[in-house]
Amino acid sequence: MSNEVNIVAGRATKYLAKQIAHSYGQRLGNVKVTEFSDGEFQPSFEENIRGNDIFIVQSTFAPTDNLFELLMIIDAAKRASARNIVAVIPYFGFARQDRKDRPRVSIASKLIANLLSASGVNRIITLDLHADQIQGFFEFPVDHLFAASIFVPHLRKLKLPHISMASPDTGGTKRAAAYAKILETDFIICYKQRDKPNEVEKMAVVGEVEGKDIILVDDIIDTGGSITRAAELMLEKGANSVRAIATHPIFSKDAIKRLEDSPFEKVYVTDTIPLSTESPKIEVLSTADLFAEVIRRVRHDESISSIFKFENIKRQDKFV
Repeated sequence: MSNEVNIVAGRATKYLAKQIAHSYGQRLGNVKVTEFSDGEFQPSFEENIRGNDIFIVQSTFAPTDNLFELLMIIDAAKRASARNIVAVIPYFGFARQDRKDRPRVSIASKLIANLLSASGVNRIITLDLHADQIQGFFEFPVDHLFAASIFVPHLRKLKLPHISMASPDTGGTKRAAAYAKILETDFIICYKQRDKPNEVEKMAVVGEVEGKDIILVDDIIDTGGSITRAAELMLEKGANSVRAIATHPIFSKDAIKRLEDSPFEKVYVTDTIPLSTESPKIEVLSTADLFAEVIRRVRHDESISSIFKFENIKRQDKFV
């Protein structure tokens, strides 16, 4: 008899895991987290998972309890004799700490990779890593998915007459260029300089902005300072309109208010991180169908990369 599939969730991403399980065609697995008076917690599987393929959905945004809860659920699945354990991490936290950029600092992404490996996980599925090289920190498969398969069909529906893709910084040039290639548009680069993290000192633009409907592309929006300044600069340079797409809505501090007060007509994000406050200027696109399809392909040993081939994304009107 073939092994079964269980899709389960940590508390931080249960809202998304329910949608993934529904899209996959089954109920969400039964994981209970018991909390103790001193702040400790203990996850447990409340059903038999022996010999099954377990997909654990949990983003690792702050607080770090979310990461530790994921590790504990993986450990519980291993001790419950699961056949394969796959961590579905829609947002991979600490991904910005992927290198030693100054003396005497931690490379947190590598540390987390070591922790996940030690916990007993067999595979990682994640979306739009901040740094592609993080995949190399693992000694087992990492399925790195791209939100372009969600954003591109949505952008096409807008039918903007003079669309151009733009990166709010030089680090995102490759990302903006990829979108521009798929949508067959020009792309623009913003160049910024910082004195300290989360504060932009100055910004300049490379590319033709005047008369364009600008789409700023980023993998995350944290405080919103860089991307809103880029939006203001685009309008100063004569853009018709400015919108943004960003996979992970961290939205720390007063980011949502900053976006509401910005010249953006709309900011499109995904549901990898839950929003603390709704805003008419922010539209959330679901990743559930994407993750469900990838889980199905992992389960049946089918190609995942074919979802993200240039020609496939280019011609699709909706995700798969």
